[in-house]
Amino acid sequence: MNIDKMEFIAWMERISTRLDILAEQLKSSDKRQHLVDGEELLDNQDVLQILKISSRSLQRYRGSGRLPYYRISGKPYYKLSDVHQFIREGFSHPVRKA
Repeated sequence: MNIDKMEFIAWMERISTRLDILAEQLKSSDKRQHLVDGEELLDNQDVLQILKISSRSLQRYRGSGRLPYYRISGKPYYKLSDVHQFIREGFSHPVRKA
């Protein structure tokens, strides 16, 4: 099966256009899923990467009430503003050397 160059280029452009459309749809649907009242929600993995802590540390912060969270279908989520507040509070209480 031989395909001439112009036919191949046109075919690749159609595929590229469709992929661009799909990428835009994925971006918009992803943003809608992670926004509640205009505020971004983060899952455990997002918070672990931001804070650079272990999952056990995150569990301790959650359990002690230092980091507020919300359960949606049994999965914990965190508001981005709450994570930023947690970071700010960490800076206001420096660790003292013994």
